[in-house]
Amino acid sequence: MCVQYLSTVNVDWVKTHFDLDLPASEAHAVFPTYPGPIVLKSHNTGRTAIGLARFGLIPSWAKEEAFGRKTYNARAETVSEKPSYRHAWSKCHFALTLADAFYEPCYESGKAVRTQIKQSNGKPMAIASIWDTWTEPQTGELIVSFSMLTINADHHPVMHRFHKPEDEKRTVVPLRPELFSDWLNATPDTAMSLLQLSSIPDLSFT
Repeated sequence: MCVQYLSTVNVDWVKTHFDLDLPASEAHAVFPTYPGPIVLKSHNTGRTAIGLARFGLIPSWAKEEAFGRKTYNARAETVSEKPSYRHAWSKCHFALTLADAFYEPCYESGKAVRTQIKQSNGKPMAIASIWDTWTEPQTGELIVSFSMLTINADHHPVMHRFHKPEDEKRTVVPLRPELFSDWLNATPDTAMSLLQLSSIPDLSFT
């Protein structure tokens, strides 16, 4: 379960991979309800866009923004069924969350040790995510929010080492660069085929 990550500050990397300008944000360390940059593709115009969105997906029927405090990760196995996520999934609201690193707890010492995970090559990551919109009841403001997808990590050489020994091993899915376009243009079926350990680039941790 990824509760915290570092949004990327690598303007050149974003420009190179998406031909988009990274928006300024005051939140580098992102927790649920904080803003972070995501890339998505408009189904109306076909254009790829970038913007800040709230970490923690808020479905259209939610009564308050605080709903996003518990929807920051969506399990790939149930994303098409869970009420919080199924609209975004069925409507192909696929996004890439741009991050320099994310954090997970390691218990190998017997205690929870907050551990930073990055790409082995030191470059930013684009994490497979879904997004949706929610209207703030009092102001009418339209808020875009997102959730990162997670998959089982029992057989991942790095990610199987995190979380409590008795807990299932899970990981978010940073995608290899050659899969960025496939994710943004995916259908529910093709998106599921990308949520695999083989889609993840080499990772390291400190």
